[in-house]
Amino acid sequence: MGRAIALCGRSGRIVSFLSAVPCLSGCTPQPAAERRMSDQGKSSVSTLAGAPAPGSDTYKGWLFKWTNYLKGYQRRWFVLSNGLLSYYRTQAEMAHTCRGTINLATAHIDTEDACNIVLSSGGRTYHLKASTEVERQRWVTALELAKAKAIRMMNDQSDDSGDEEPTTQSDRSEGIQGTLKTLISKLDDLSTCNDLIAKHGAALQRSLSELEALRVPVEGGEKIKGVNERATLFRITSNAMINACRDFLDLAETHSRRWQRALQYEREQRIHLEETIEQLAKQHNSLERAWREAPTLSANTPSSSTTKKGGSERPQKGEASDEDEDTEYFDAMEDSPAFITVTATENTQHRCSQTNLCGASGGHTNDWNQDNVSPSCKDSGKELQPLRRRRSHIPDKPNYSLNLWSIMKNCIGKELSKIPMPVNFNEPLSMLQRLTEDLEYHELLDKAARCESSLEQLCLVAAFSVSSYSTTVHRTAKPFNPLLGETYELDRLDDLGYRSLCEQVSHHPPAAAHHVISQRGWTLWQQITISSKFRGKYLSIMPLGAIHLQFHSSENHYVWRKVISTVHNIIVGKLWIDQSGDIEIVNHRTKETCQLKFSPYSYFSRDVPRKVTGVVSDSGGQAHYILSGTWDDKIESSKIVQSSKGGSGSEGKQKTVYQTLSPKLLWKKYPLPDNAENMYFFSSLALTLNEPEDGVGLTDSRLRPDQRLMEAGRWDEANSEKQRLEEKQRAVRRRREAEATDALDNGREYEGFQPQWFHKRKNAITGETTFVYKGGYWEAKDSQDWSTCSEIF
Repeated sequence: MGRAIALCGRSGRIVSFLSAVPCLSGCTPQPAAERRMSDQGKSSVSTLAGAPAPGSDTYKGWLFKWTNYLKGYQRRWFVLSNGLLSYYRTQAEMAHTCRGTINLATAHIDTEDACNIVLSSGGRTYHLKASTEVERQRWVTALELAKAKAIRMMNDQSDDSGDEEPTTQSDRSEGIQGTLKTLISKLDDLSTCNDLIAKHGAALQRSLSELEALRVPVEGGEKIKGVNERATLFRITSNAMINACRDFLDLAETHSRRWQRALQYEREQRIHLEETIEQLAKQHNSLERAWREAPTLSANTPSSSTTKKGGSERPQKGEASDEDEDTEYFDAMEDSPAFITVTATENTQHRCSQTNLCGASGGHTNDWNQDNVSPSCKDSGKELQPLRRRRSHIPDKPNYSLNLWSIMKNCIGKELSKIPMPVNFNEPLSMLQRLTEDLEYHELLDKAARCESSLEQLCLVAAFSVSSYSTTVHRTAKPFNPLLGETYELDRLDDLGYRSLCEQVSHHPPAAAHHVISQRGWTLWQQITISSKFRGKYLSIMPLGAIHLQFHSSENHYVWRKVISTVHNIIVGKLWIDQSGDIEIVNHRTKETCQLKFSPYSYFSRDVPRKVTGVVSDSGGQAHYILSGTWDDKIESSKIVQSSKGGSGSEGKQKTVYQTLSPKLLWKKYPLPDNAENMYFFSSLALTLNEPEDGVGLTDSRLRPDQRLMEAGRWDEANSEKQRLEEKQRAVRRRREAEATDALDNGREYEGFQPQWFHKRKNAITGETTFVYKGGYWEAKDSQDWSTCSEIF
């Protein structure tokens, strides 16, 4: 019977159906199980701990594993998931400790007797024993099917590595063949299940016949037990066949829709390729003709003759022969057509050499304001030199082990807002300091303030908005939640020319107000409210609120909002962060806009990870610059010299082909300091944010004791301080609630908490009521008068 069940190994999905059958939980006769395992002194039965949900690929249960000759077989909890068989001493160990794992894709499965299973892979061998023959058959079936699925997935990944770009006949054929193979395997599943049903049905009939011929009551009990076991196997296989039929139907419907989309995509690609080939042929002929007519003229002559001969159409016909390498395809944005950029030739760049953005980039962050922009954007005067030496390192992060279960088991039954989360999840910075960290690349705004061209200025503002995410790529730790009324100042007026102030203005929901003023011609302010949603495997963090930036000389007022941050692998695996969504930056004085798209990471995408693309347009909607790069490395700008309409896209929208000059570097991420991996992956600016400083306000984050203790590596003391501060804050909130209730009973008006340095005002541009800086902080710092500050620490 074991060999008959093993025939199901050709199926990759039936294991999920077998594990989903409700009868698998506790359907084994208890007395037989106790007798078969009595030699181990175990009275418990190796049964499943609950039936998994339908469609699950996970199979769990108790088995006995051979350890050594002294201890013999020991009871262990086994979990079969994604082609891997893992075991634990107890179910609780699943949260933190795995005792061993074997990969079924390379494993050999053997059955010694009625209840034993032998798994071997490489030099590792597991001797397992089930409590009953029926349960042994369940595990063997699940293991064989999981092995077949793991092998098939491994083969599919190697065979389908080129299916991302179905542009050739061979690729299309391979895709169709792969689909047909999948459908054929599903038909094989149905056929195998049918054979098993027939076999088990015949065995059941034989057992029933033997039952009818019995006369001795003792034999009758044993035979009835055999009938029950065979009936169980028959029921398992019947359910598997029904689920396999349902899976086949779903797969057929899914592939039908996929074929339709693939066919439409192929048609569009064929039309586009035909147009491109025709265009390239014309360009080739034009270049050959121009070369024959004037072979001895200087390099400038073809440029001038090209201009006269082709007019405005010539930049499109002056493509280099390696166009395929210089062509970038950008995803279509929501309310705008898709576009294609084509880099212009050297002749085209020579004709445009008198424009603002035609210089060659040297790959430095200051290329934009050296030779690539108009003189109005160049730096004037000497840069201010730092007056004090800032720290460049902090104590290394302690190597403390973190047991999630030991933390969560103490939180059962408690109110969610009162669960004390240890500092193990944090980094020694507050949310106010993380908000200030957006100013890491403030020099982009300094350069933008010197630009007379508002479009060039908008490109730099867009680069600044992207640069604020560059510090998050490795920063998976959580910043400290600020206490209500907590502040943070960053006074870099002497060396960097700006002053920054943040204050926590609300606790529920958590909101922080931020104000920055620079001596170099700009002011930035924002109010950010953090909203988060836990979605099982990942956490979505949605910053709500607008960011305002105003330049003093031109009075250009820019407004934009942040994108969604996603923290993946919250439960299991290594944490990693992704940014996704769209940013629209609007200059409300000139109505010029920049549309930025943060592409979410996809395992099947051919694009570079963390990709960002954008278009800078004037008030009439005409595009002038293309922005491209990644939010963790760099942003480049390409000036558009000509645009034309191309073929239709996959959604019926007409694509726009932009011919651009060579890209110029706007922003490049600074390298991380040495030993950054042991300092929470802090950047050079982040290392200085919590540096002690004299004269700051009494509510400044630098004075927060739990954060300071954590930075020093004294995490146990930091946890105690953190709990004390949170309880103190709850006591203050309860006192305010009591005062509000008393005022309401007496008919008085209760004002409630009011921020110290910010007040609510309605914004004339967005119409939103937000907290803006009301002044007074820097004057209080100069006089060292902090009498109005609350004692929150």
